Amino acid sequence: MKKAAILVAGGRGTRMGGPVSKQYLPIGGKPVLMHTLEVFHEADPSMELILVLPSDDFDFWENLCRNFSFNLSHQVVAGGNSRFQSVRNGLLALSHDVDLVAIHDGVRPFVKKEVIQESFAQAQATGSGVAVVSLKDSLRMLTDDGKSFSKERQDYRLVQTPQTFQVEKIKKAFQSEEIPQFTDDATVYEYQGWQVTLISGNPENIKITTPEDLEYADYLISKRK
Repeated sequence: MKKAAILVAGGRGTRMGGPVSKQYLPIGGKPVLMHTLEVFHEADPSMELILVLPSDDFDFWENLCRNFSFNLSHQVVAGGNSRFQSVRNGLLALSHDVDLVAIHDGVRPFVKKEVIQESFAQAQATGSGVAVVSLKDSLRMLTDDGKSFSKERQDYRLVQTPQTFQVEKIKKAFQSEEIPQFTDDATVYEYQGWQVTLISGNPENIKITTPEDLEYADYLISKRK
């Protein structure tokens, strides 16, 4: 079955606090997005790669690719006003013969290729394969009146990406009107009444959002050397 990946990096990353969006900041000597594209290519070199960026950033990204001699084949697609709209734009750009698609945060460069491969295997078998990890800390639920109650952490999972699906199903799901309850691609899929299949993610697959995340990313890169 033909595979594709949509790497979503349509935001401005204002929490990083600098003039350059987080997806373009360097770790290990090159921008975050280049690491993310490379790990998906390593998972399956025949995979179609679609990178969703703000349309205003196209020239900037092209210059980065030139400056870093980054020649990995990928298609750049304009993002929308929300993540939902950016993913939908990416889905519309897929080749007609793609059967399975992974949707991934562009600023999660440390996903293991084995997780990517397992997500595709589960999506082929069940319709979806969504990476999650267990909680390490205790969990409490807050109520409107200021009280809190302990919850069993083994009953919960932290959701990561990739979130991988059969293309026919996820395209149908994204024909829905966007609602606030759509917090990720799995909730869009689930809205159709379909059960989501979970797979084990890898804990270091962090979403780079803050300066502290960037420091940790540099540490993770250094461990590879």
